[in-house]
Amino acid sequence: MMRRLGALGHATRGEAANSEAGRRKDAEENMNRTTVVLADDHHILRQGLRALLEAEEEFAVIGEEADGLKVVDVVDRLRPDVLMLDVMMPGMNGLEITRQIVQRGFKTQVLIISMHANETYVREALRNGATGYVLKDAKPRRDASGRPQGARRPPISQQLPVRTRHRGLRQPGPRDPADLYETLTTREREILQLAAESSSIGEIAARLGISPRTVESHRENLMRKLGLQSQTALIRYALRRGILPLED
Repeated sequence: MMRRLGALGHATRGEAANSEAGRRKDAEENMNRTTVVLADDHHILRQGLRALLEAEEEFAVIGEEADGLKVVDVVDRLRPDVLMLDVMMPGMNGLEITRQIVQRGFKTQVLIISMHANETYVREALRNGATGYVLKDAKPRRDASGRPQGARRPPISQQLPVRTRHRGLRQPGPRDPADLYETLTTREREILQLAAESSSIGEIAARLGISPRTVESHRENLMRKLGLQSQTALIRYALRRGILPLED
């Protein structure tokens, strides 16, 4: 028995050494490739994107995430060259994720991928600092690489309506100082989306790792700032703002 355990120990140490060598090799290879993190709540879509990207030697998919609340932390930990990000993520939408990534000074390029050919999303994504906006039915080689190629214009899907493409390519104007959403803190924005998704106070507290009383306090503050009086009004606001999916 002791001999068998000893043999297992040697095998384990050997596997650990091989694993470490493998990680070093992967890191060296990734230095010569564009590293990508995929953020989408649909597993099948992530699998498809991974397969498309890994078929090209110049890309290395180094991470995936399905929860919008965790994407910024994943980017912080992995520091990819490119984040391919769905505009509609649970917990925190892609527009807010983009804003936070740019605000925190990460060098990661954010490419929004979406099923929504909506001008509001395109303009807000670029205003928040996204590199480009492509539809999920875009041709992979032409639109879905997300690589900065020195082009002066951001990649905008040709499948978008002409007016939306042209307006999206213009330099986004300054934010409206009267926009009440801009008065919300990052925590209040997180709670706004979770509340709009009909999460309870207890569920929000568990998701964010804070107390229910703190959630209630933030919710009261954001409701006051936005002039909202009910849960129904909050949901309607989230729809108008594009926090919840809009009809194209």
